[in-house]
Amino acid sequence: MAKPAFDILRALAITSQAAGLIAIITLETVLGDAARPWQGLTLGLMVAAALALAVARTYRRNRQRKRAERH
Repeated sequence: MAKPAFDILRALAITSQAAGLIAIITLETVLGDAARPWQGLTLGLMVAAALALAVARTYRRNRQRKRAERH
């Protein structure tokens, strides 16, 4: 079975990490040292998004594997 050319989960992962990095840099630029707690929160959200997408990817892969085993 050929892999699709566009993987929505991979695109979401890249987008969420890029948005988080931009937010961290913007917070540092705008708030200076006061940005530290907000940067920590942003980093936590980035990690949570990455974990959620990894679980979704694993779920999708297992579902496809079970479907292939049935046929």
